[in-house]
Amino acid sequence: MQKMLIEGGHLLNGQVRISGAKNSAVALLPAAILADSDVTIEGLPEISDASTLGDLLEEIGGSVSWQDSQTVTINPEDMIPMPLPNGKVQKLRASYYFMGAMLGKFNKAVIGLPGGCYLGPRPIDQHIKGFEALGAEVTNEQGAIYLRAEELRGARIYMDVVSVGATINIMLAAVKAKGKTTIENAAKEPEIIDVATLLTNMGAKIKGVGTDVIRIEGVPELHGCTHTIIPDRIEAGTYAIAAAAQGKEVIIDNVISLHIESLLAKLREMGVSIEEKDEQLRIIPSRQLKSVDVKTLVYPGFPTDLQQPFTTLLTKAADTGVITDTIYAARLKHIDELRRMNATIKVEGGSAIVSGSTQLEGAKVKASDLRAGASLIIAGLMAEGITEITGLEHIDRGYEKITEKLLDLGANVWREEMTDQEIVQFQNS
Repeated sequence: MQKMLIEGGHLLNGQVRISGAKNSAVALLPAAILADSDVTIEGLPEISDASTLGDLLEEIGGSVSWQDSQTVTINPEDMIPMPLPNGKVQKLRASYYFMGAMLGKFNKAVIGLPGGCYLGPRPIDQHIKGFEALGAEVTNEQGAIYLRAEELRGARIYMDVVSVGATINIMLAAVKAKGKTTIENAAKEPEIIDVATLLTNMGAKIKGVGTDVIRIEGVPELHGCTHTIIPDRIEAGTYAIAAAAQGKEVIIDNVISLHIESLLAKLREMGVSIEEKDEQLRIIPSRQLKSVDVKTLVYPGFPTDLQQPFTTLLTKAADTGVITDTIYAARLKHIDELRRMNATIKVEGGSAIVSGSTQLEGAKVKASDLRAGASLIIAGLMAEGITEITGLEHIDRGYEKITEKLLDLGANVWREEMTDQEIVQFQNS
């Protein structure tokens, strides 16, 4: 196991290129199951979640060939509906996309309950509601979800809660179902459009993606294709926040600014100068940041995945800012770690009240989840002294080569192997 060390106070300057979208990749890879021939996905991020999903595809008989670290070809011809009750499935939450993909392909699946970052209760009831509406019987047996259907038939499905995962999963199950499926109150995230683009290139008939009503007409078969993934809006947002917090002048390349419009609006409100050109952003921070209030919402609102990094930025702003997470109210585990670094933050319900104009100080902290890790890295860049971060397995799930990218921007950051004693302390903490 490794830890990350950051010497704070170095200004970020230069250019960083954004990788393919993690939240697209984890759905695109399982979607390849539905094809009858080769599916090539280009621009994948080099993250542990992608490699774990590649391993799972091989477990069910797929041929997974990596042309390079960002391009993979999946041949699904020999895939079988092999049960995946545990093991790698429990390493990431997005393994639940195997439910929709295998149900759509084979009319059955056995998938262990998903893992990944714990952000409080995140039920999959909307996924199950959709599968059952399409004609599947869904049971929970010995900690695994069993899905069985004689055949899948299109249905009208109203989502009680706007859910990215459920919207994608129902799409995967419905594209080969007989008849028409309508998903109402569907999520609108760019990653859903990305997955729908892949499915359409495979021969699926999908309309309305990007609105709250998606219409799907089932087709009997899907063929292979080549697809290039969209840029990762959360990675782009993370580097934009880091640049606002500790930058001189940072250019963010390979970004679709429309996808992070809500974040950019808040950064401008704080006084950050942002120039947009083609697929680039030029970030020049203000000498005196203004505090703002933020509330996370479903897309196109402020992303919950950027709540934790943005909380760190608010510690530098003047006055007091309030950030409220309406998506995952329990997504506040980073607060205690920021307090170790001298942040003054109060928690009330799902809100963090952040007192600004605070000089953070280096400390030993632990990343409890992926985006909490990003918030602590930004804090380390801002802090006086050395910050030591453990829990890097969370960070590596979603940020490609983050150490190298920060070094290229002028940060003083490195990794070290943890001692046996440190590993024991980490595991017991």
